[in-house]
Amino acid sequence: MKIVFFGTPQFAVPTLERLLNHPQWEVTGVVTQPDKRRGRGSKLIPSPIKTVALTHQIPVWQPKRVKKDTKTLTQLRQLSADVFVVVAYGQILSQEILDLPRLGCVNVHGSILPKYRGAAPIQWCLYHGETQTGITTMLMDAGMDTGAMLLKAYTPVNLLDNAQQLAQTLSQVGADLLVQTLLKLQAQEITAVPQNESQATYAPLIQKSDYHLDWSHSNLELHNQVRGFFPNCVALFRDKPLKIIATAPLATACFPQLPPELKVLEQQCYSLAENKGLPGEVMSVIKGIGPIIQTGEGLLLLREVQLAGKRPQSGWDFANGMRLAAGEVLGNNHD
Repeated sequence: MKIVFFGTPQFAVPTLERLLNHPQWEVTGVVTQPDKRRGRGSKLIPSPIKTVALTHQIPVWQPKRVKKDTKTLTQLRQLSADVFVVVAYGQILSQEILDLPRLGCVNVHGSILPKYRGAAPIQWCLYHGETQTGITTMLMDAGMDTGAMLLKAYTPVNLLDNAQQLAQTLSQVGADLLVQTLLKLQAQEITAVPQNESQATYAPLIQKSDYHLDWSHSNLELHNQVRGFFPNCVALFRDKPLKIIATAPLATACFPQLPPELKVLEQQCYSLAENKGLPGEVMSVIKGIGPIIQTGEGLLLLREVQLAGKRPQSGWDFANGMRLAAGEVLGNNHD
C-alpha cells in the first residue's frame, strides 16, 4: 500500500513512525506546514514531522496553502497513492485532494466524534472536565471533521492530566488505531458510519483570552482551564503576570483521585472551608506543598507556577521565596 502522510506537530509523529515501520506499506511522500521562526535567534525550525521524514529520506512538501499549490497537487497526483493519512496537518484539504487516493483520505482525530470537532479537541475536552475521551479514525470529506467514522478507541482522563500528557497518550492510541483502520480498509472489512450531526460539538482554536483566570469561577472550573490550556494560564500576583501551570482542586469528590502526598490536606481543607475568603485570597500556605487559594466555589492548591522571566517552580518554592502569607489576594489577568 502506497501512503502519503499529511501532518505537522509531535502528536502526529508516532503514527508516521508506525507507518514507516510496517513491512508492507510504503510512505511515498510527506506534506507538512512550512518551517516556522522560533526562539531568540528567530531561526527557521522544521516541524517534528518534517524532521522524521528527512531522517527516512522521504520527499517533503511544505506548501503555504496546499489547495492552491499547483506544483504540490501535480506531484501528489503523480504518486498514485492508495491512501492519504492526515494527522493534525493544520490545513483544510480541497475535494480535489480528497478524491486523489484510491481508498480515500483517513484522518486520525483526537476525540470521540462527533464531539469536539475542530482544531483543539484535547484542550477543550479537558476544559469541559470530560472523564473519557479517545481517538476516532474517519474518511475525510470537505467539512471540518464531519466525515464518516471508521474506528474508535477510548481513553480515561485522570483528574490531574494536562493537555500535553493527554496528547502524548492519545498520539500512541491514534498510531495503533490507524494501523488497525488501514488493515481493515485494505481487506475491505470496514464500513464507514456517518456522524450524528445533532450530537456534534466544536473545539475551536484557542484565543489569548482563554488563558485569563478569573478567581470567581469554581475550583474545578479553574483547574480544568489550567490543565486544558497548559502551560499558558495567567493570573496577577503583585500586579505582575503569574503563570499557573498545575493545580489541584481540593474538594471531597476530588480527594480520592489525588496522589497520596496531597490527601493529607483533606482535614485542613474542612477547617479552611469554614473561613470563606475573597476569590483569589491565599487561605493558607502548607509547608512543603504550596498555597491554597479561595475560588468562587471551593479551594484550589497551586502546585506549579512561573513568575515572569523566571523558570517554573513548585507552589511551595514560590510561596517560600515570595514570603507569601494568608490574606494576600491574587488578581485576575485581563491584559
